[in-house]
Amino acid sequence: MVSAVFHSSVDAAPAAATQAPKPSHRPATEAVVDARSNMPVNPVAPRTPRDFSGLWLAILPPVLGLALLVFIWSLIASTGNSGIPKPLETWQQAVEVFSDPFYSNGPNDQGIGWNVLQSLQRVGIGFGLAALVGIPAGFAIGRFEFLSRMFNPLISLLRPVSPLAWLPIGLLVFKGANPAAIWTIFICSIWPMVINTAVGVQRVPQDYMNVARVLNLSEWKIFTRILFPSVLPYLLTGVRLAVGTAWLVIVAAEMLTGGVGIGFWVWDEWNNLNVSSIIIAIFVIGIVGLLLELALIKLASLFTYEEVKA
Repeated sequence: MVSAVFHSSVDAAPAAATQAPKPSHRPATEAVVDARSNMPVNPVAPRTPRDFSGLWLAILPPVLGLALLVFIWSLIASTGNSGIPKPLETWQQAVEVFSDPFYSNGPNDQGIGWNVLQSLQRVGIGFGLAALVGIPAGFAIGRFEFLSRMFNPLISLLRPVSPLAWLPIGLLVFKGANPAAIWTIFICSIWPMVINTAVGVQRVPQDYMNVARVLNLSEWKIFTRILFPSVLPYLLTGVRLAVGTAWLVIVAAEMLTGGVGIGFWVWDEWNNLNVSSIIIAIFVIGIVGLLLELALIKLASLFTYEEVKA
């Protein structure tokens, strides 16, 4: 009987060994256990392809625009006796100009770097003086109706005047080219700040002013708690427009006044019949103006808030 049981157990073992394993119904997200280390192994998630459409839309259109500009430039330079240097010639001249941008061989012979810095210094001084006068004047004109009625005709009369028309007045009053150029920057950049600040003050909701009147707030508290936070986006827009206008005007003013500056550098290169350097200066003026614009747009975005919709 013992032998019969022994033989039956031996015969059952191979049958159990050859039996196929049952299929697993474990969910796909369940961790798999490694048989050798008895540690859970996380299944590898499939990689999603990256979307480069936004990158292409940010890079491709500007590149195509620049390529179109260079193509039109090459066509103009290749036809007739236009005197316009080709892009390759201008590039070679640019390499030479920027190899030593801060050389100095006297007051009238300095590198393009010094000229750009001198122009930026004049713009900074003139723009700073305009901000010190124009921003408070804009708050006052927007806050008080009597001042608004008083100064609106003067602003409407003087704002359309070309900035260069003020240059002879500056030369007559200040007896010097440098202060005359700063005066021109001042008079042309003050109007955007005055107008935008005044418009911002006038567009403050009347409910805010009614609450301030009920609480009997002082003018200083009205300015710091109500007017300034509400007007700040308008103010920064006026600042951005004023800086752009100032950078445009300084080039023309320096052409007429002389000295050191990017405008004088352009005129001096024209007297030397060096058209390649003039084209280089045009690109430098555009790049510096673009950087100023982007910096002020970034500054304005820090103080601009979108309304949250429920």
